Amino acid sequence: MAGATGGAGSSNPSPAPAPKILLAKPGLVTTGSVSSKLIRSGAAGGGGGGAEDESVSLRSRLPPIGSLNLLSDSWEFHTDRFLPFLTDNTDFTVVGVIGPPGVGKSTIMNELYGFDGSSPGMLPPFAIQSEDIRAMARHCTVGIEPRISAERLILLDTQPVFSPSVLAEMMRPDGSSTISVLGGESLSSELAHELMGIQLGVLLASICHILLVISDGVHDINMWRLMLTVDLLKHGIPDLSSLTPSHSQNSNLGSDKEGKDKVLEGGEEYLAAPIFVHTKLRDQDITPRNFVHLRKALAQFFSSSTFVKEKCGNTTKEHLVSSVPPNMPSTDLDSTLPNLFLVPCKSKVDSPRAQYESYTSMLWKLRDQVLSMNCPSFARTISERDWLRNSAKIWELVKNSPIIAEYCKTLQSSGMFRRNKRELGRNARKA
Repeated sequence: MAGATGGAGSSNPSPAPAPKILLAKPGLVTTGSVSSKLIRSGAAGGGGGGAEDESVSLRSRLPPIGSLNLLSDSWEFHTDRFLPFLTDNTDFTVVGVIGPPGVGKSTIMNELYGFDGSSPGMLPPFAIQSEDIRAMARHCTVGIEPRISAERLILLDTQPVFSPSVLAEMMRPDGSSTISVLGGESLSSELAHELMGIQLGVLLASICHILLVISDGVHDINMWRLMLTVDLLKHGIPDLSSLTPSHSQNSNLGSDKEGKDKVLEGGEEYLAAPIFVHTKLRDQDITPRNFVHLRKALAQFFSSSTFVKEKCGNTTKEHLVSSVPPNMPSTDLDSTLPNLFLVPCKSKVDSPRAQYESYTSMLWKLRDQVLSMNCPSFARTISERDWLRNSAKIWELVKNSPIIAEYCKTLQSSGMFRRNKRELGRNARKA
């Protein structure tokens, strides 16, 4: 459960009280404000009139759901919008998602939230791409959109990477970027778009307990390449819980060697536990043979990466999260391989005669795995509010990372980069 991963260990004899306010679903929002149907985790226990009065008082101070983005379209991090929904609770888990357009990121996050689509009049917490939006080659999620589930899962849905629509929106007529991604430096839109995906991955790997890496189909390894780059460029970003107010005054990790040495003292770096999810798979893609081959390919690809092994409490442990076909022999599973989950096409229906599990049942299984996963903990126990404040500091470190800046210079001087991005630029202009 989430309590095992949020930093409040089982040895604590007096666990934090249950938070009273949860983030309302968009279906409960009227005219841009939170309605009186705010979900309260303490309601089942009989909160009484005092709890209701407190809910009314908080309701007047909560921001509109539509303005909750942690990371805006201007690539700036905002804490004031989401802070009223967070508490001093230390028993929480942060789950992020990253992937290209249309692979089901928001659908998976809605499942993790516990959204029941059969409830009349209820909208999903995260907007799902409609046929009209898909036809216009647009994207739903901008920046990072947060929600909080009943299990105190802080869910971070993100804008797509490798997205022609994102590139088209940030491209000026002269080809330069409208968004500053590296300390005000002017970059081409294609290069800025490339760096945005890397910065987003580094941020999520630094502030989440679990990171879902979503790929389209069984043969797409673009997300594997992106996360390998994230692993290489994340060096120098400290454990989120180790940040202090003094570090926020000097956000450039490379400009002050003394400050850098202090932040990294004791090797305090942190990396979220990844789950590599491949969606939209056909029956022939989910055979036991293909499953084993894909896991081995994933293991070989990340053999030198720190994503394979992560800290779990005070021990080092490999994470095993797998969508195992029903007829997969247990002896074929190797616990040292990276986390892998396969999700079939949505058209697949539940049937007692089905050879493999359906789309719906696999999403349920993924949710169960995430809720029960023994994921890495931050070095120190922090509250939800401290997590948010420190996440903003991590974002400044990411944007000012000298390692990412050096990588940018390498890409700028690379003819290969220009050739690889030419096709994406043409698609963006068409969009």
